[in-house]
Amino acid sequence: MRGLLCSLLPMLLLLLQPWETQLQFAGPRCRTGPLDLVFVIDSSRSVRPFEFQTMRQFLVGLLRSLDVGPNATRVGVIQYSSQVQSVFPLGTFSRREDMERTIRALVPLAQGTMTGLAIQYTMNVAFSVAEGARPPEARVPRVAVIVTDGRPQDRVAEVAAQARARGIEIYAVGVQRADVASLRAMASPPLDEHVFLVESFDRIQEFGLQFQRRLCRKDLCAEGGHGCQHQCVSSPGTFHCACNPGYRLAADDKSCLAIDHCSFGNHSCQHECVSTFGGPRCRCRGGYNLLPDGRSCQAQDLCNGVDHGCEFQCVSEGFSYRCLCPERWQLQADGKSCSRCREGHVDLVLLVDGSKSVRPQNFELVKRFVNQIVDFLDVSPEGTRVGLVQFSSRVRTEFPLGRYGTAAEVKQAVLAVEYMERGTMTGLALRHMVEHSFSEAQGARPRALNVPRVGLVFTDGRSQDDVSVWAARAKEEGIVMYAVGVGKAVEEELREIASEPAELHVSYSPDFSTMTHLLENLKGSICPEEGISAGTELRSPCECESLVEFQGRTLEALESLSQNLAQLTARLEDLENQLATQK
Repeated sequence: MRGLLCSLLPMLLLLLQPWETQLQFAGPRCRTGPLDLVFVIDSSRSVRPFEFQTMRQFLVGLLRSLDVGPNATRVGVIQYSSQVQSVFPLGTFSRREDMERTIRALVPLAQGTMTGLAIQYTMNVAFSVAEGARPPEARVPRVAVIVTDGRPQDRVAEVAAQARARGIEIYAVGVQRADVASLRAMASPPLDEHVFLVESFDRIQEFGLQFQRRLCRKDLCAEGGHGCQHQCVSSPGTFHCACNPGYRLAADDKSCLAIDHCSFGNHSCQHECVSTFGGPRCRCRGGYNLLPDGRSCQAQDLCNGVDHGCEFQCVSEGFSYRCLCPERWQLQADGKSCSRCREGHVDLVLLVDGSKSVRPQNFELVKRFVNQIVDFLDVSPEGTRVGLVQFSSRVRTEFPLGRYGTAAEVKQAVLAVEYMERGTMTGLALRHMVEHSFSEAQGARPRALNVPRVGLVFTDGRSQDDVSVWAARAKEEGIVMYAVGVGKAVEEELREIASEPAELHVSYSPDFSTMTHLLENLKGSICPEEGISAGTELRSPCECESLVEFQGRTLEALESLSQNLAQLTARLEDLENQLATQK
């Protein structure tokens, strides 16, 4: 007796195990190939709690028979009653353990039975790429398993037909009180393979075993003989051939043909089309670059691709480039650098507004701006001399023209200037410049040496006195005047201060922080013009050679005037003769 019990005990224990554990031992795990599988579970109020528990066990056991993974079978679960709830989408879990844990924690909705609504959700949402389904072009089978125990409270035939038309294979599993006609309306053909009806939830494992056998048909790709040139893609009970990127399937559905995208004639390439695995690609001929639109070509801008070394501006010209200089500057023999005021001779007086409207922090920006002007000048006793005057309600010479002989000394003196902070007497500053700043006592060179005299007025507002009289006087004295305005400076007043033409002698910036852009204009303007600029030798007018040169120029001018006078006399005589004839 004891021996009989010992032999029956293992069998009894096996029968007492939950069905999900038994299913686990049913055989080796099914390798279906890629598959997107969604379970649509009825959790209406007609499903009793112990029946719902059996449903959970059924799902867990079935999961253990599948080859679950991102590149194998992806599983999603939906439960529905009067509403639809996604338990977990296809792309949520890649491990079977995480799916089982979520299924065991599932709580039924316990409401109505809206099966049509559930199928609609499955078609539009559950099998979308956003939810984890693979795209249609991947040709991965999409399978939905609907498990219900009653009659739907909405229409299912039409929406199920739409789902099948989109390539979803539907299995309809009815339990106990399920309506057979509704099951047949939902399922895919042939109906004898897709419709299952079981007596109770306790016997739902019968469907599980049949479903497992259905999915676990032979892997025809693994057996060989499929004839696919590139790839064989296995599906439950069937297979299809696929091609590598850049190829398309031939008419025999097995061979692969290289795709010549350029031969289609719709590539729109300006120069050349190159066919690649990813599609057509445009290519430009030598000396051209492909533009961002991927089709058009533009001559290469060598200025961006090489270290051109141009001091001012580089201009690309086909397969070469050339350097340009600002207006009134000259390109040097090296073809890259530009002649500046480095060798010019100028007496430059800067009149800087120190009124309270400038404010201390901006006055520091003004001093920095002045030093940037000094950087492009050849400051020396024989070259450019610089003087600085600050004005507000009064005028103060910070340093005269003859005090500093190097740019470093001038810049250091500029940084040491202290802010006045009072009114704005620009007219008074102009008078001081005319009467004192350009005097030989202040360091200006004698007029006989023909050294250009340049005055630069920097202001941020309207003057509190008249500027017209002394601005005109400055220009009468031969001083070339520049006016730089910032912020609330008045254009009319700037033009009155500046020499003609105003476009070359007036500069404006809306605020102090952006006024550095005015430097380029000033560089090209302050440099002396040809004839009094680089290379001009300063000589005493009392030297013999200078007197001879002056006499020669004077005689040439007199001869020219004599010729003009003779021509004018001849014309007058001609007019008189014409008048006499008319009388």
